[in-house]
Amino acid sequence: MNRRSRTSDVHAFEAHASDTDLDDLRARLAAARLPEVETVYRAAPDPRRWDQGVPLADLVDVVNYWRTGYDWRSFETRLNQIGQFRTTIDDLGIHFLHRRSTRADATPLILTHGWPGSIAEFTHVIDELADPENADAPAFHVVVPSLPGFGYSDAPTTTGWGIEKIAAAWVELMARLGYSKFVAHGGDWGGVITTILGGRFPEHVLGIHTTTAQAPPGLTTDGLTAAEREWTEETRDFWRHHAGYAKQQATRPQTIGYSLVDSPVGLLAWILDKFAEWTDTEDSPFETISRDSVLDDVTLYWLTRTGASSARIYYESHNSLDPELRVDVPSAISVYPRDIEKCPRAWAQERYRQIVRWRSPETGGHFPSLEVPEYFVKDLREGLAAVLAAGGSWS
Repeated sequence: MNRRSRTSDVHAFEAHASDTDLDDLRARLAAARLPEVETVYRAAPDPRRWDQGVPLADLVDVVNYWRTGYDWRSFETRLNQIGQFRTTIDDLGIHFLHRRSTRADATPLILTHGWPGSIAEFTHVIDELADPENADAPAFHVVVPSLPGFGYSDAPTTTGWGIEKIAAAWVELMARLGYSKFVAHGGDWGGVITTILGGRFPEHVLGIHTTTAQAPPGLTTDGLTAAEREWTEETRDFWRHHAGYAKQQATRPQTIGYSLVDSPVGLLAWILDKFAEWTDTEDSPFETISRDSVLDDVTLYWLTRTGASSARIYYESHNSLDPELRVDVPSAISVYPRDIEKCPRAWAQERYRQIVRWRSPETGGHFPSLEVPEYFVKDLREGLAAVLAAGGSWS
């Protein structure tokens, strides 16, 4: 069967949580049993307040807002306004947002999130990417899939849904939408998947933009600048001392999954800890990201019961990127100063053989679309414009 003829396999989808589920969430929040205050207690603002994880006072504040002030229906409406769909690929239901541009010169773009992110990372930038106010800015037909086991995508019932299979599924997804060629962006797991898209499928992928460049293993620091050496030291320190969550999810996702699916407070703390540590802030992630934005993400995990299934991407794919994979399509790379992995350009060039644009922004961390959304859109546009200039049009 011609892949392009299979658009009938794509079905419209609407998000609608039951009132029972929302009432249950509020009841669980009201009945939460909390631990005592941390023993490194300090008055805010002070980044050392987070040395043992999410401070009790901060968690209580967010839990109270989640229970009494947060409006899930508003986010649900936004998802439905963008356009939601599902399709089945390799016997797994895949959910995605799809916003076609009104511009005739628009290029197909797939945006891939990671963990503990979700499609919620991109909902507020999709309109501007699809139909920019500036007619001279590039426009895109935007596709934002939910990773397998995340959000409204199905949870795999067998092993095997790792990063290579996901990348292949994304190519099939884009083909079903009529996009035989496209550009791709991603960060975190989405950055790894985007790298595989560029490396494995150059006949379909015109080029990529990523905030999580993946250097091949075994490179030395010889010839790196002092700043780049500091990057490598910070990245090594992160994996040695701050990656307990990854070890847990890579080895025992089912065990932590019981807490994440049964306790909304446990889920919130597990995710909020990462938003705090990985953002470019002095103390709290809410210096740059609203409580509503974080709770859109956390509530999506909660209502879809995907705490365990999303954690399994680590079991499937932790440290599994092919060390020999090379990306020959045009690549644009941005390294944000407070991200958790920062790859020197000399290292990146060993994998990405045609870097057409490289940026090191002055501010931002692991969630740039939420932390610095205006800059993120500008950077993504300019990066993909450079990619398209080097690689040609999709049509």
